[in-house]
Amino acid sequence: MALTALGIFHTIIGIAAIVAAIVSFVRFGKINLTQLSGKIYFYTTTITALTALGISKHGGFNAGHVFSVFIFILVVVAFWLSVKRSASIKARYVENFLLSFSFFLSLIPTVNETFTRVPLGHPLAKGPSDPLISKTLLVLFIAFIAGAVYQYIKQRRMAKLN
Repeated sequence: MALTALGIFHTIIGIAAIVAAIVSFVRFGKINLTQLSGKIYFYTTTITALTALGISKHGGFNAGHVFSVFIFILVVVAFWLSVKRSASIKARYVENFLLSFSFFLSLIPTVNETFTRVPLGHPLAKGPSDPLISKTLLVLFIAFIAGAVYQYIKQRRMAKLN
């Protein structure tokens, strides 16, 4: 499992980001940047995305780095939208979608790395193209779509009440 110090730090911070997102989803139905769990998600995801740029199992810039840059952009744009309190309801929809999408994208390398490393000595998957990884990502994608639709409906109802 040979992780560098940066890899260990990246993993710990990444786990904190995932836990914060799940807490926020459970408590608020979305990653809420005005709450502690949302703030933790934003900062830990930002750090995780940036530290991923210094990690390379295969040498050089690769698809994982592209994911990191994209996730970083998503959370920064969502943060910017959350700071603009005068933004329209459409901006709130975009903010929620970007945060949920960043979470889903974060799970892709997480699933791949976890399944190809755990349990030690006998990992669940042989590589990124293993059917177990594909099936897991499909389930996560369906959950992401369902969650995004749920968030949209919930947010639309709240907007009608105001």
